[in-house]
Amino acid sequence: MSRIGKKAVSIPAGVTAELKDGALSVKGPKGTLSMGLSDLITYKIEDGEIAVSPANDSKQARSFWGMQRTLVANLVEGVTDGFSKTLEISGVGYRAKAQGKTLKLELGFSHDVNLAVPEGLEVKTPDQTTVEVSGTDKQAVGQFAAEIRKWRKPEPYKGKGIKYRGEYIFRKEGKKK
Repeated sequence: MSRIGKKAVSIPAGVTAELKDGALSVKGPKGTLSMGLSDLITYKIEDGEIAVSPANDSKQARSFWGMQRTLVANLVEGVTDGFSKTLEISGVGYRAKAQGKTLKLELGFSHDVNLAVPEGLEVKTPDQTTVEVSGTDKQAVGQFAAEIRKWRKPEPYKGKGIKYRGEYIFRKEGKKK
């Protein structure tokens, strides 16, 4: 039995959920999100909650159960609050600047890195060393933050690079003479 899957996802006020054509669509104050439904899982909307349960007793259905419930919860949370990731840039001359739908990164290369911001995401740079990625889709926010980070991963000796806020960088001791 899935401990996560057993809990129903509550639908807050101002959010509507609808099952039709093999998809679950959730509409809230921040927009609309939809997700394709698995045949191995049954979904029920009743009493302001979305209940998720396995369609049969197969191993695969039980494996999908908790994940599908979490995906439904992410849809509801995305249209109510949204998701965000904050990246911190450290290093001499490393900086970021959001310009409309483009993020310009100066990371010590011979050229600037220009990244197009995907549809549905918002990127802010409160200062030159901080990048905030926000949106309603948790997967899209995390994916774009990972693409930004991959340009200069934090290195273990001085800690220079792009890291998530709150991420611990394991530091190594340098050479000894």
